[in-house]
Amino acid sequence: MYVAKVSPADPKARWQGMDDKKNSADFFETAAFTYFDFEGAVRIQITCPEAVRSAKVLPSSYGIEAAIDDRTISLQLDKPRHLTVEINGTWVNALHLFGNPLETDAPRPDDPDVIYFGPGIHEVASLTVPSGKTVYVAGGAIVRGVIAPDEPFRISSYSGLKTYAPTFTLQGEKIVFRGRGIVDGSHCTTHAKNMLMVRGQDIRIEGVILRDSSTWTIPIRQSDRVTVENVKLLGYRANSDGIDICNSRDVTVDGCFIRTLDDLIVVKSDKGQGEVRKVVARNCVLWNEVAHALSIGAELRENVDDVLFTDCDVIHDLGREWTLRVYHCDAARITNIRFENIRVEESRRLISLWIGKAVWTRDEDRGHIANVVFRDIRAVGQEPRVEFTGFSETNAIEDVTLTNVTINDKPLKQEQIRANAFVRNVTVTP
Repeated sequence: MYVAKVSPADPKARWQGMDDKKNSADFFETAAFTYFDFEGAVRIQITCPEAVRSAKVLPSSYGIEAAIDDRTISLQLDKPRHLTVEINGTWVNALHLFGNPLETDAPRPDDPDVIYFGPGIHEVASLTVPSGKTVYVAGGAIVRGVIAPDEPFRISSYSGLKTYAPTFTLQGEKIVFRGRGIVDGSHCTTHAKNMLMVRGQDIRIEGVILRDSSTWTIPIRQSDRVTVENVKLLGYRANSDGIDICNSRDVTVDGCFIRTLDDLIVVKSDKGQGEVRKVVARNCVLWNEVAHALSIGAELRENVDDVLFTDCDVIHDLGREWTLRVYHCDAARITNIRFENIRVEESRRLISLWIGKAVWTRDEDRGHIANVVFRDIRAVGQEPRVEFTGFSETNAIEDVTLTNVTINDKPLKQEQIRANAFVRNVTVTP
């Protein structure tokens, strides 16, 4: 069993953890997690230090019921999945169970093309992984990201804090980062280091656990053909985004668990670094603390086309932003975006399409959003909102379809959508 710092239950403390960059690390509670590999079916027993009155297993869509016997919780798992168990009504201090498939073809420690971290504790300051290499973090290994004594840094114009090179930079072609162990960022000051930065082609990240990133956990920049599969992310500090897909193409995020303070899975595009195309995020379990669960934006300076978010479970969202959103602060054209088959167990602000100016704005002109589909979205919450806000007649939102969107088991109706005059051709069907 391992411990992870997580965002606190008190919303004021959560907001302060995001907004007070210099003291962000002071605002936390703790949760627990463990991981295991299996095939077939497995029976899990959890022994607690006190009598168990209730045990809730999430995502609810899995239909897994827990049996309780005094201090023991029992449940059955018939396929690799990521579960969250909330005991006696305590949700922040949950237990995360990461059930992995059995590993195949694990690399050998003596392979010259493998950077191997075996069981035990290791330290890495900054490592660039070149083309053709595999980094393997074995089960039982903890790789600590650290700051070397004389490591170069710059002062962030955004936060005023020291920023260093990422702990791991995957730069080149045909690179793999995999395993079952933990990469830990808790020894880095806030905003110091990305944990895994990707810049290349044909790159795969699989199986590892990334705990307590000091800033964006996995930024994917100017890359092609990237797969992130069965990765588990836990973060609580300011701007500890999960997976940021920036100016990249043919990116797939599959079967991941993400519980971070800032955006979970987000698409962005910076000026002059290439457009975004063919992004898929599917089969993920998401716990949104402050910002967005599945989103595009805010920085959108190059065109974005063909993004699909599908078959995901949002198990918590008490954030101050939106669960599903296109948040457009710049001048790009955003087209062919789909949110499909998404189950939201908690939300205050469910769906937003927005064009405007914000603190993130860099372009003088505004952009455009067109051809957006929300299909088979099932949400519960205290009347979560749906809002569409265009900017002008020429910077509008148009051609939006909502099919089988239900809120608290009731179909969404056209009149429930808040939209301004710069939104055109919105269709709502059961």
